[in-house]
Amino acid sequence: MRIVVALGGSALLRPGEPMTIDNQRHNVRRAARGLAELAGRHQLVVTHGNGPQVGLLALQAQAYLPAEAYPLDVLDAQTEGMIGYLIEAELMNEMPAGASCATLLTRVEVDADDPAFLLPTKPIGPDYGLADMHRWKADKGWAFVESSPGRWRRVVASPLPRRILPIDVIGRLVDAGVVVICAGGGGIPTVRSAGGRLEGVEAVIDKDHASGLLATRLDADALLLLTDVAAVYQGWGGPAPTPLHRVTPEALGALAFEAATMGPKVAAACEFVTARGGVAGIGALEDAGRILEGLAGTLIRA
Repeated sequence: MRIVVALGGSALLRPGEPMTIDNQRHNVRRAARGLAELAGRHQLVVTHGNGPQVGLLALQAQAYLPAEAYPLDVLDAQTEGMIGYLIEAELMNEMPAGASCATLLTRVEVDADDPAFLLPTKPIGPDYGLADMHRWKADKGWAFVESSPGRWRRVVASPLPRRILPIDVIGRLVDAGVVVICAGGGGIPTVRSAGGRLEGVEAVIDKDHASGLLATRLDADALLLLTDVAAVYQGWGGPAPTPLHRVTPEALGALAFEAATMGPKVAAACEFVTARGGVAGIGALEDAGRILEGLAGTLIRA
């Protein structure tokens, strides 16, 4: 099978963990074991999130003079290189001699008139208390959303991906037996001018939507969206949440999910299954192989 695997934030940083490189390396090492097992039996393409990392880099960039601060598209590229390096290094340590892996910086085209630019929704960076949130909002003009009671995170524009620009290169690498790590953090957001020139833009693309588009364009057989919960739950946050084990896109589409967490995963999975007729799975990182077999997580198929 040709499988696109999207690693959520838990692949790099568990809730409450300090954002140290040692913590991230330890968590990537845990993820690499499962990825190597899949790569031994299937063609594999790996994507990953970057919300905490790009937010931290943006915070560091604000230490420079305003004219010198790096824009989000450049910071997205930095996280692709940093996180891709960690995944590639640990994955190659787990794979047999002679295996090949490559990390690819991936530009992704978005629409310049996407309404997401007017309504930031993508959380990035650390949590802030109320006082720090008001300070950053006043000093930098950042938008925030309450992530948990009394805690706030910065939100930025998250336009929908329209084109994976190096899709042909990715396809040739996969055909050659290379495990490809690409579209990290949703890819590097770019817009096309009236003259056809591509330029980076201030945004962070949702990695689940980008992974779904990537899987569709690569004619993948399966899309795995791995996170820190065991499955998709109906009634999450209520008194009696119910895990959904096998479900159709139509049944999932009739339910409501949180826009900043499970919502994008469900939407990306349903769109892929509808477009390709393959299967999509959502569940815990350590259950990757069992999700594909329908023994864990949520399996979505027509």
